[in-house]
Amino acid sequence: MYDAKMYPASHALYADAKQYLPGGNTRTTVFEKPFPLYASHGKGCHVWDVDGNRRIDCINNYTSMIHGHAHPGIHRMVLRQMESGTCFGMPTESEILLAKELVRRLDSVETVRFTNSGTEAVMMAIKAARAYTGRPKIAKVEGAYHGSYDPAEISLDPGPQQWGASTPNSVPYAKGTPASVVGDVIVLPFNDPEKAKALITLHGKDLAAILIDPLPNRAGLIPASDAFLQAIRAAADAVGALVIFDEVISFRLSHGGAQALFSIAPDLTTLGKVIGGGFPVGAVGGRRDVMAVFDPSSGKPALPHGGTFSANPVTMQAGRAALELLDEKAYAHLGQMGDQVRKAANDALTRHGVPGIVVGMGSLLKIHFTDRAPTDYRAVYPSPAEASKLRLFNKTLIGNGILPSGYGLMALSTPMAAEDISHINHAIDLAIQMVKNQESSHA
Repeated sequence: MYDAKMYPASHALYADAKQYLPGGNTRTTVFEKPFPLYASHGKGCHVWDVDGNRRIDCINNYTSMIHGHAHPGIHRMVLRQMESGTCFGMPTESEILLAKELVRRLDSVETVRFTNSGTEAVMMAIKAARAYTGRPKIAKVEGAYHGSYDPAEISLDPGPQQWGASTPNSVPYAKGTPASVVGDVIVLPFNDPEKAKALITLHGKDLAAILIDPLPNRAGLIPASDAFLQAIRAAADAVGALVIFDEVISFRLSHGGAQALFSIAPDLTTLGKVIGGGFPVGAVGGRRDVMAVFDPSSGKPALPHGGTFSANPVTMQAGRAALELLDEKAYAHLGQMGDQVRKAANDALTRHGVPGIVVGMGSLLKIHFTDRAPTDYRAVYPSPAEASKLRLFNKTLIGNGILPSGYGLMALSTPMAAEDISHINHAIDLAIQMVKNQESSHA
């Protein structure tokens, strides 16, 4: 994507990192070939690399920095807490205050349990569903990402040769995943109500929960249809399984999360990213009777749960500050900017005659270089040629002062202003023009 002459400081850091980290990396999502760009610092909606280049941050630590970098209000709360201590072997009032705010925002949530990441939140939600129902299996959507936990990773990125015909196969993500884990995960086709309902009914007596993201990022950032969600809810109720909404990313869509915009209420909800104000965080919340599996007040709970840094007061205070800033005005601002970028990008695709579509909701958007209708994971699975277009698109954005994700996702932040959106739209137009030029040269 770039060379050592362009970014000598990042190249040197990567050479050093390879001596101490496997592949020079401790976080697969930020790895890039031939080497990643290393961050120096960030302020507002901008981030600087160690070679001194400033870019508008359009990935925001994979959607977690909804207020950008070093927000003064969050910064003050964190410093104030650090002066009193960073973590204790005791609870603090801060966890109660953040839990209250989450319960206030989410109609389906009556009590909350904090963790240190979205991955942990999903893991604990699955374990809670198993403890509550006494059943071993879960169902999830093909191509959907739910963190680094074996059951949640099943069929995260299967290739066409692994898909299966009439119904999706259960495909392990990591080598060494036990066959027993694979067998305990039922994979649903996204936005296919009838097939999903049939699979849930077939495996109903063993199903603890259906895990679903209503706007699954890695499965295309395509919204779940009302018909699909209604079928999931009805089928789950019929067999006695729980519905888990993964809102680790989609909570940023509205004051009440994605579930306030869709047609069903889940039994459990997992959260992370924006609720931590830039610090490691996760949470699982839901119906009081289901969440009671965590309750230790009458002896050993059905699901014991600890965590040295769970609900640490620095994260709790930062998260509360971040949510206070996320009022209706902030959501309107984010949504308006998202609409502007999506429209400008789709107009650019049409103007340059490049097959593709930009999808998403609110402050989230994702580009697909395909002429297929974006209905599910399989419909937007990129061919080698489409993947090549995305790499060129990203390279051009980076060269024009924009930081995207490597897989086409962009996440906007509240500090962005009109001039930032104009810059983003101009860079996207240039990047799509470069894709068009590549197409012409290969014709």
